[in-house]
Amino acid sequence: MSTPRRFFVENLTYPDNTEVFLEGEEFVHAKTVLRVEEGSEIVLLDNSGKEYSAIVQKIEKHRLSAHITGATVGDKEPNTPIYLLCGALKGDKTELIVQKAVELGAGRIGVFSSEFCSAYMNENKLERLNKVSREAAKQCLRSRAPSVEYFGTLKEALESVSGYQNKLFFCEFAGASDAEFCGISGSCALVVGSEGGFSESEYMYAKSLGFAGMSLGKRILRAETAAISAVALAAYFLGELG
Repeated sequence: MSTPRRFFVENLTYPDNTEVFLEGEEFVHAKTVLRVEEGSEIVLLDNSGKEYSAIVQKIEKHRLSAHITGATVGDKEPNTPIYLLCGALKGDKTELIVQKAVELGAGRIGVFSSEFCSAYMNENKLERLNKVSREAAKQCLRSRAPSVEYFGTLKEALESVSGYQNKLFFCEFAGASDAEFCGISGSCALVVGSEGGFSESEYMYAKSLGFAGMSLGKRILRAETAAISAVALAAYFLGELG
């Protein structure tokens, strides 16, 4: 039996109200791509961590209505917060990072501009990244889609990690790592640069804020490879992939 299709909705008030309407992009995807039919069982998500079982009652021209039959707490969300901060990349590489970070269990994602960053961000691109996050969350059966934020400067990005127990700054000239992945526990913030990497002054500024300089080995990795590898290693050693 196939897994019921999953859709994000807003403003659910279950159990006070058991009827919900699916509109906008999620409705178009349900009707024209997935060809959901009346009577189909679906799962609704509101980013609260809960999953709402529902039956499609009526499909109209611009929306569908569904009846919620019950709610459970999703069991695919990570137990330990992982926050990925990555420099904006050219083309669709940032989308790839967002997709894989969501699959690996990142709970928060930030994209920033830095000294050697040559990519740019606008509202349309940011909305696209959040759409990628939602689609990835549905694909891997998560109950929450991490919000993707944009920071105009590295300083703003680094200041957003207040409260995280582990703050790791990945840099190609870091040399030996200041911390060991195998010994981490608790919430973890990971910072990876753009194609141009970081400047020495950016590295030293991060160190002054308590970030540990980290290396991913003697080979120079592409920025997207470094970001995905960092999240995978953190998730593994935090017990999220076991």
